[in-house]
Formats: sequence, structure tokens, C-alpha cells
Amino acid sequence: MEEKPVINILLVEDHALTRMGLKAAFRRTSDICVIGEAANGEEAIEKARELSPNVILMDVGMPVMDGIQASRHIVAEFPHMKIVMLTQHDNDSDILASLAAGASGYCLKDVEPERLYTAVRSVNAGDAWLDSTIASRVLRHYSMPAAMAPASSDAAVSVAAPEPVAAAPFEDVTDRPAPDALSVRELEVLKLIVDGMSNQEIADKLTISLATAKTHVRNILNKLAVDDRTQAAVHAMRRRLV
Repeated sequence: MEEKPVINILLVEDHALTRMGLKAAFRRTSDICVIGEAANGEEAIEKARELSPNVILMDVGMPVMDGIQASRHIVAEFPHMKIVMLTQHDNDSDILASLAAGASGYCLKDVEPERLYTAVRSVNAGDAWLDSTIASRVLRHYSMPAAMAPASSDAAVSVAAPEPVAAAPFEDVTDRPAPDALSVRELEVLKLIVDGMSNQEIADKLTISLATAKTHVRNILNKLAVDDRTQAAVHAMRRRLV
């Protein structure tokens, strides 16, 4: 059997014991390898330059430079690197600011190890990944009429700013032409995308092959005229497709 390519990750966390626990957790996998650590945002930028990780697990609240600032710098300099925020912070402002800064995923620290592995693998493959509770809040936020959205938070300003990284996943879809009709199966898959499932989890849930699940996802993205799963989920919620 062909071995999976190894995903090299950088841990950015100011608590040494937490880093030790994460390293121990990832040693249980065969395809994810911790290649470096950093204790604050400035160190994260230096380590990203030095080690070129595939994925960075980034805490939000850290001394010297927080994870949101560091993510913004890293994504600007290394757009191919993927960032998953792994944090205890579950307030809307931090969630939205992290996504606006270019993070591809957002997990809470009480996530089960298998779900964390899935998050790393998903963002490495080019997908967005949000903890299910986080995903529902993000989608609810972008489903609100503009008049009801927070008017003065930093996160709202950042998301609305005309920066490619911030604006692309959450553009207003209500002015778009109606999407091409989705099949019954594609609507099932779209519902699971909204629920935050990866391609493998969709395949397992629907008892189909991974290749078939990927084909359905690709067809959905094409029919909705969106670039990624997060845009598809937002589009689905805004148009009440699921």
C-alpha cells in the first residue's frame, strides 16, 4: 500500500505542557509530524521561514504577538502555508478575525484528537475546516441582514475590508445568479459540508468511495460557482439550499 505523504506541522502555543500534549497526540499518527515549536507570534513567523511547515497550529492569545497578527503576516508572506487556529477562545470577534487573517481552520482545544487530525489533513488538502459549533456561528453571522450585523467590532471591519484573503470566503452571494440545480445526492453532500464534515467523513456517512465524495464536492463547487467548501456552506445557508 502506498504511504501517505507526511504533513509537517509547526506548533505555536505559549504553554509548554500543551505543546508536549499535542506532540504526544500527533505521535499516534503516521502521516503528521511536528517539525518545530514556537511560544509566540514572532517566533512563529521566524520558524515558518526557517522550517516551511505545511500546516501551522496557532494559538490565539499569546504574549509578544498574538496568533491573529502572526497569521496575517505568515499568510501574506507564505500563502501556500495553511493555518489552523487551536484555542480556547470561542468569541465571535476572535473567530471572525482569525478567518479574516487567513486561517483555514478553527478548532477549540477540547477537540477530540481524531477530529484534530482530520482538521490538519483537511486544510493541508486545500479544504477549510471549522469546529462544528464554530461553523454554525460563522454561518449564522454571515446569514444576518447587514443592518443586524455588528457595526463597530474590529472583526467585522476586517472581514469587510477589500483584502483577498479576508473577503474571498465570505463574499455576499445573494446577488449572484441562481445556482445550477443540485441533485438529491449533491444536496445530501452539501448538508454534510455545512455540518463541517471532511470528504472522508462524507464518504463514510453516505457509504460511498472517497473518490465519489470528492467528485460530488467538486460538482457542487462548480454548480454554485464558488472556490471552496466554506464559500459553498455560506452560499447554501444564504440561499436556504439545506
